[in-house]
Amino acid sequence: MTDRFETFTILINRISRNVRKIKNLEMAEQGLRSSHISCLYYLYKTENMTATELCEKCEEDKATVSRSIDFLEENGYIVSQSKSTKKYKNPITLSEKGKSAGQEIAGKIDRVLDEISSELSEGERIEFYRSLTVISNRLDKMVKNLGKK
Repeated sequence: MTDRFETFTILINRISRNVRKIKNLEMAEQGLRSSHISCLYYLYKTENMTATELCEKCEEDKATVSRSIDFLEENGYIVSQSKSTKKYKNPITLSEKGKSAGQEIAGKIDRVLDEISSELSEGERIEFYRSLTVISNRLDKMVKNLGKK
């Protein structure tokens, strides 16, 4: 394949952009954006997390997660368990509204994953995710090594 770089970067970017669009379109009626969806999903799956843990899970920067937490708290989706000054260390849980939204989000994610996997065998899907993991890990290692120069 002579266009490996082009194919790789275009497909990865297209997948990322489409995932964001699907998140935004699926939850637009509730006024939720892509970063809100990720926070609600991970809180729904784990029941409580700190902002620091959400940054790691969502693979988002601190500012994006902070804005998402502020929005979700102001709109009644989440509750901070403590009011200490170290906001990033406070456990965050879902309110009833947040649990309902999290359940809806998880259902939609399952349907999307079923749809995108429908033309892959179980073995192909497993190999695809294994390959993505290898690529991601190698890129992480390369970035760390470049940062040491």
